[in-house]
Amino acid sequence: MGASPGCGLRAFGVTAAVAACMLLAGCGTSRERAAPPARSAQRAAATWSLPNADLANTRRLDTAIDAADVRRLHVVWSVPLTAMHAATPVVSHGVAYTADLSSNVYAIDLASGRVRWRKAYELTDTGPNGVNVADGRLFGVTPEAAFALDPATGRALWTTKLVRLAHELVVMTPGYDDGIVYVSTVPGTPGVVSTLWALDARSGRRLWRWEQVSRAQRWHGGVVGGGGLWHPPAFDGRGGLYVDVANPVPWPGTPEAPWGRSRPGPNRWNNSLVKLDARTGRFIWATQVGPHDLYDWDLETPPILAQANGRAVVLSSGKMGVVYAFDAESGRLLWRTPVGIHNGHDDDSVRAMHGDYSNLGYGRRIYPGDQGGVETQMASDGSTVYVPVNNLYAIYHGQTLPEMQDLLQGTGELVALDVASGRVRWDRRLPRGEYGGATVTNDLVLTTTYDGTVWALDRATGTVVWRAALPAGSISPVMVSGDRLLAAGSVTLTQEQQMRLVGFALGAGRG
Repeated sequence: MGASPGCGLRAFGVTAAVAACMLLAGCGTSRERAAPPARSAQRAAATWSLPNADLANTRRLDTAIDAADVRRLHVVWSVPLTAMHAATPVVSHGVAYTADLSSNVYAIDLASGRVRWRKAYELTDTGPNGVNVADGRLFGVTPEAAFALDPATGRALWTTKLVRLAHELVVMTPGYDDGIVYVSTVPGTPGVVSTLWALDARSGRRLWRWEQVSRAQRWHGGVVGGGGLWHPPAFDGRGGLYVDVANPVPWPGTPEAPWGRSRPGPNRWNNSLVKLDARTGRFIWATQVGPHDLYDWDLETPPILAQANGRAVVLSSGKMGVVYAFDAESGRLLWRTPVGIHNGHDDDSVRAMHGDYSNLGYGRRIYPGDQGGVETQMASDGSTVYVPVNNLYAIYHGQTLPEMQDLLQGTGELVALDVASGRVRWDRRLPRGEYGGATVTNDLVLTTTYDGTVWALDRATGTVVWRAALPAGSISPVMVSGDRLLAAGSVTLTQEQQMRLVGFALGAGRG
């Protein structure tokens, strides 16, 4: 079906570039301590102007849509998409902005669905890319560069090339805070070290960079690479920046050095939560959750800032199918909770790092698979974190990309966890995979599944309150603002389907 619909969704035709999207980082913890996140970073946003609703990445927004009224949602407009779509739209001054997986940017009147302008790049990306509107500019990416556009006209203001090597890519929505734009590259092959760049929002000038593979730990034999960001950082309002860094390469290994033998040790800063100084890029601490990763189990979702038991915490997850809570000041792991199906392979990478390969082998089903676990964004209301889960296996037949279960055969779950303890509050099983993240508004949590269904669940119980069919399958999260809900039918599963961004509104609609 062409390009991958999102970072790592290989079922659509894998390329070396797609493989780049699957990389993570590890680490240690510094002695340095920082102030806890500002409370303002965790308040519900007033409008969905940032990719994950606010600087804390909570994906929570107070709107007119709640459990009492959600059944009144009707389709009021739909806009054709010229390529697959995996991003969350953002809204500013009554205009919705988004980008597809060919890097094309759309400006759509939120009330009417009229396309005000479209900036065509036609540069295929693996995603999940997207745009960010702040400081009077619209920020986005192509596979090689970051750019700023005039939100009113789509006119290019600046473009900064960030890719320096072949098989290096940019796949993320840019982050923004306090006059700085943050964009990371990802590696497509060994030999590429991912780099987080800080750019001046007005000019695109490079301010600093942070390389996501430690120079002291770069691996011998020419097999060097890893890291990468899929999503914007979280910002704590006190100068701290938090990122989830992706996996090392090559994975699982090479024919000459199978099962990670070419990259001995934990592969520092890959599969890690990392805290940096947002103004300078100074390293503060990092905590690794997936040392020596063999299975492409990225820690790739955007970190979420919250408060629990009187302390600031950071919530993270990824394709290993585990949710983690960390102390925001020290990086100490507070709790971990597995979600979805696991079948006895969680410790394979650590055992292999210590020379024990007894649980590895070909022809075995591995849960979570390469497209399983937590692929897309979590959301939080402050006391609960809502986790979209994919139950999908992988089978390795060699030291190359695994055989993947068909995405339409995978099932999903939306799991609610207590922020303070990690305890499961409820677990709603869904018939198809969950590639639509989670979004919270009032007493609802919203998501989409791969078959093209939009779901609204009761936030307290997980009970299904409302659902609607999209014109195609979906790998895109839901965006809400005022009385509007936007969701994309973003990948064609049959020849009859059409990719469209759909606008729902409360009250009567045109259908």
